[in-house]
Amino acid sequence: MSASLTRRAVAELVGTAALVAVVVGSGIQATALSRDVGVQLLANSLATVFGLAVLITLFGPVSGAHFNPAVTLVAWFTGRKSGDGMTARDAAVYISAQTLGAIGGAVLADAMFAEPLVKWSTHDRSGGHLWLGEIVATAGLILLIFGLTRTDRAHLASAAVASYIGAAYWFTSSTSFANPAVTIGRAFTDTFAGIAPASVAPFIAAQLVGAAVGLGLLAAVFGRPAPAETDVAVPHSETELAPSAA
Repeated sequence: MSASLTRRAVAELVGTAALVAVVVGSGIQATALSRDVGVQLLANSLATVFGLAVLITLFGPVSGAHFNPAVTLVAWFTGRKSGDGMTARDAAVYISAQTLGAIGGAVLADAMFAEPLVKWSTHDRSGGHLWLGEIVATAGLILLIFGLTRTDRAHLASAAVASYIGAAYWFTSSTSFANPAVTIGRAFTDTFAGIAPASVAPFIAAQLVGAAVGLGLLAAVFGRPAPAETDVAVPHSETELAPSAA
């Protein structure tokens, strides 16, 4: 791998922090500028699309720009039998960095807008329809990222992943968190993008189910990978796995 694990972990931490800062900060700005919830969601989703595309492009060459424990787990699972795939240690470091970064990003966004640095969200997001939305959002994300790899179109990941997340804001009932680290981070802010702590665990459970469904769809649509295939979505070295997600 071209970058050390430490450098990749820093890229994941900073990238995930920036992503959550974009999500939370744009939500705060949107609610300050408009009382129309539709306009607020539009502003929030557009900022997320643009921010995510930039972050994938910037950090993809270093860490693969996962920014998402579900993506990291799938990358580890699908590449665990290859000699140059992601190891369990790599995955554990990535997930820890992503989670810390997500929390830091929420605190940073609150600080920029003079909100309490840490205030648990009161935005309840519970209900079967929302959990189904998270399953759908995460399954589609996994299918997209690893499907691009299987069809040698990883160079499209920045635009494709950002576009998918932007669309999923609108076509899923949950507004497409699709990311366990981001879900945890958003519990630390009582603003537009927040999620109540009690809603976090069911959301993450739904996301993990969605990741498994996405894996199943990947196998059904594209078949099994060749033995030498690595799981890359934004290639940054010949051997580094690099799926990107929100």
